[in-house]
Amino acid sequence: MTHRPAYSCALPPTADVVGRARLAERLGYRRVWLFDSPALHGDMWVALARIAAETDRIGLATGVAVPSLRHPMVTASAIGSVHELAPGRLAVAFGTGYTARHALGTKPITWTDLARHVRQVRALLKGEVVDIDGRPGQMMHLPGLGPPRPIDVPLWVAASGPKGFATARELHVPRVVMTGMPPEGDRGSRLGWAECALLRFGTVLRPGEDHTSPRVIEAAGPGYASIVHATWQSAGEAVDAMPGGKEWRAAIEAARPEGQRHLIAHQGHLSRLTERDRPLVAAAGPAILKYGWTGDAASIAARFDEVGTAGVTEVVYVPAGPDVPGELEAFAEAACS
Repeated sequence: MTHRPAYSCALPPTADVVGRARLAERLGYRRVWLFDSPALHGDMWVALARIAAETDRIGLATGVAVPSLRHPMVTASAIGSVHELAPGRLAVAFGTGYTARHALGTKPITWTDLARHVRQVRALLKGEVVDIDGRPGQMMHLPGLGPPRPIDVPLWVAASGPKGFATARELHVPRVVMTGMPPEGDRGSRLGWAECALLRFGTVLRPGEDHTSPRVIEAAGPGYASIVHATWQSAGEAVDAMPGGKEWRAAIEAARPEGQRHLIAHQGHLSRLTERDRPLVAAAGPAILKYGWTGDAASIAARFDEVGTAGVTEVVYVPAGPDVPGELEAFAEAACS
């Protein structure tokens, strides 16, 4: 029997994230996942610790931690600190850092490097001695200076593409998080995933709303703009084929010299529209409703049932725009309908 997936949310680690996490807890969200893009918003681990101290039940998750941003020991220590504050509530997912690293002007790390980092962190949490950069390392906190080892926190992988799913299988992680539905052979329990989370942006349409409604533009626009940003980042001039893409690229090139354009292209990622991005959303018209999960409450509920049959156990909603609390409330209502 297929069960409807749980609903969670993904948020940037901003100053007001604690209040939003408290609301998510009241609304029945399973977990709050936090972005790890330090060039775009605050520190993920600081925010997770704040939420851990100010909530009672809601799960906490990295969405997703980028290995290259921190030494494995730093990551293991951060995991231990949050685990002490909220035992049993933390999940740590690792990814290659597409947006986080592009915002720093570098490419995502390789799957080989991600696998090495996950193995190192896993071994550290067990209390083992592990080779890091050619030297042995071990968590050696005395009692009272850190949690005792082993530290039981589940590690996830943000898997995408054949290499990503192969790496997840190689690491024997029982949990994965995705930004899109995997191929048929990589779905759900067929390959032994105990948990499978799916990241989705969008907005719940109210009666009478469409792509021209100001609220919809603000809430669904950032998700659509992120697709344009990714197209430009990976394929350059190919973005010209998208509505408004040529003009957007020209604005980026006029604003910054070559080599610095990544410093502005990803601003507002999945959170808010910049003035450069607004013409993109206007030019796209009704197409902004086709990406992510944008639709009325009944259609959102139907999508929960659909992805549940594919093995998804948790839908991670990314609210955007000026009224994130309102987005969280509407999505929770749709998820429960």
